[in-house]
Amino acid sequence: MKIALIAHDKKKSQMIELAIKYKDVLARHQLWATGTTGTLVMGETGLKITRMKSGPLGGDQQIGSMIADGMLDLVIFLRDPLTAQPHEPDVSALLRLCDVQNIPLATNQKSAEIILERLKEGTL
Repeated sequence: MKIALIAHDKKKSQMIELAIKYKDVLARHQLWATGTTGTLVMGETGLKITRMKSGPLGGDQQIGSMIADGMLDLVIFLRDPLTAQPHEPDVSALLRLCDVQNIPLATNQKSAEIILERLKEGTL
């Protein structure tokens, strides 16, 4: 499976925890991430991740392009709903593309855990 990992600044620590917990699951798949998230997750887990630009610098749009081109199967985007994001239009476009392309999308830690558990069991 081809999986994108994205996390807003206040959710990066949760993404690292998630990646550590599910390292064995994630290691069996191809991973992409926005810049800083990818760097942090790779540093803590040793997972091989293809990094895009930072979200505000176009990384969200790069991931969105991959979704539009049918190049991703799953997006885990730990969003911070309580902090205004300067690139909110890019975030909204990415979420919309997941809906249009019928790509599973986890936007919080619990939904990500549910999906990763299904991957672990081999039922997704």
